[in-house]
Amino acid sequence: MTAISFFLLLFIVGYVAGVLGALTGLGGGIVLTPVLVLLLDVNIYYAMGVSIIAVITTSSGTAIAYLRDGYTSLRIGMFLETAAVVGAIIGACIIALINTHTLSIIFGLVLLLSAYLSWHRVEEDEYDQPSHPWALAMQLEGDYPVFGRMQHYAVQGVPLAWGLMLIAGILSSLLGIGAGVLKVLAMDHIMRLPYKVATATSNFIIGITATVSVGIYFSRGFVNAELTAPAVMGVLFGSITGAAVLRYTHVKTLRGVFSIVVFLLALEMIYKGLIGAI
Repeated sequence: MTAISFFLLLFIVGYVAGVLGALTGLGGGIVLTPVLVLLLDVNIYYAMGVSIIAVITTSSGTAIAYLRDGYTSLRIGMFLETAAVVGAIIGACIIALINTHTLSIIFGLVLLLSAYLSWHRVEEDEYDQPSHPWALAMQLEGDYPVFGRMQHYAVQGVPLAWGLMLIAGILSSLLGIGAGVLKVLAMDHIMRLPYKVATATSNFIIGITATVSVGIYFSRGFVNAELTAPAVMGVLFGSITGAAVLRYTHVKTLRGVFSIVVFLLALEMIYKGLIGAI
């Protein structure tokens, strides 16, 4: 394979990752890492370096569009991010005490259930549900655009969602995964937010989480410019495309894409746990 062919391949892979990351709220890294390692035979550490930059790029590429369009909830994002940071610190402290292989399998099984629940949730049946008292106190309720009109949404399960984000931070440290999938699940399943709000808010805050750790990857030499540049260029254009597509895409379609990606991630986590790769 020539250098130009490899460059174009990385760009295309990055573009697809950016589109999926923008639509699902999981960041582009969830696609890039397995493709780079399994299909292109890239060293896992260099692949993780590309992935962490891709997450920041996806967040940056969608942040302005989602904020402008009224999908992102800054209050909810910052509230959940506090739990993720605390959880990451706890995970770093207890990593030597936990059997990560078993934990990876359990996490994969939970993701399988989550993919099923995400596919079958019907948001339209929940518009009249009341908000949790904490949501009212912190003014977490909001409005988002639905085909040219603004739709009000309530916010439920605030304490439980914060607890799940604490677990997400812990798992992020223990298993070396991004917490984007659990951020979306916390907002979708527990807080019962509209899926587009959950996706946009997740895209916003995963960039903050990734920025915290990117310095470590640079200092250890895991960010390879020849791999990162074309992939991140693709991710940037893909995330911009995904942000533009989101506003016109039906929620059921978005849930289908999310469920498929989470299902594949679940299989990957179970497989890694069984073979002891984590």
